[in-house]
Amino acid sequence: MAPGGGSCKEVIESRVTFSDYDMATSSVDLRGSPLRKTATALSGNLGSTSMNDVHELLECPVCVNLMYPPIYQCPNGHTVCSTCKTRVHNCCPTCRNELGNIRCLALEKVAKSLELPCSYQILGCHDIFPYYSKLKHEKNCRYRPYSCPYAGAECSVTGDIPFLVMHLKNDHRVDMHDGCTFNHRYVKSNPHEVENATWMLTVFNCFGRQFCLHFEAFHIGMAPVYMAFLRFMGDEDEARQFSYSLEVGGSGRKFMWQGVPRSIRDSHRKVRDSQDGLIIQRNLALYFSGGDRQELKLKVAGRIWKEQ
Repeated sequence: MAPGGGSCKEVIESRVTFSDYDMATSSVDLRGSPLRKTATALSGNLGSTSMNDVHELLECPVCVNLMYPPIYQCPNGHTVCSTCKTRVHNCCPTCRNELGNIRCLALEKVAKSLELPCSYQILGCHDIFPYYSKLKHEKNCRYRPYSCPYAGAECSVTGDIPFLVMHLKNDHRVDMHDGCTFNHRYVKSNPHEVENATWMLTVFNCFGRQFCLHFEAFHIGMAPVYMAFLRFMGDEDEARQFSYSLEVGGSGRKFMWQGVPRSIRDSHRKVRDSQDGLIIQRNLALYFSGGDRQELKLKVAGRIWKEQ
């Protein structure tokens, strides 16, 4: 059995009281702990090697992400992030001792003193942030990779816009068109039998940028509807520089919608659920399709323009 605690053969519920917690935190012996290495590194000027040592100590051994408070440690000084503490069932992944609720306050204090570059530095972000502000920045960093906008299947590919354009073309085989006006026909036999459907994504090259046209069938409450909307391959502030219109019609009638394309930073599902696009009820869509209304033949016309 390793010193300092019982073996983690089973999950043991922690019964540490607040008074025990303070005493346990302050009385942990750091002689065998990697924190001695941190203290040595911080005693002088931090060179690149020392900074790498500290950065390594702040990495969770389970998920390999940087740790943020609360950072936990076992009686032997091995650390783990709060998320992985639950994942490993309160058992130290290094020595297999019970973790308990001992906070590694020394490492949390070390982290507070650090300033680190953005993880997306290689993509163009050259800002430096305090350790505890870095994560918040990176969630909204304009240089962070974009997710693939393809909606026909869950795709985990990320990258910059030129990479995603090639990915959509080569891997998803989407339709690529040049121009700022379009007429697209959506056809579906037996539409009454289709409760949810997503048509192939179409990408338009317009004003030197790319726009994704989505079309799908789903329900709003109990009502079956079709929805068309446009997403911009770029950030939200750039998307607001453009507007677009969508139009459907037939039998001498016309239905039109105008709006601002949403950035692909917003997921396809988020845009759909916000109903930010042209929504047409199934019965009206079949009326516009003509014939006996047993087959969907809906033509969607659209235009993209740049606001002055």
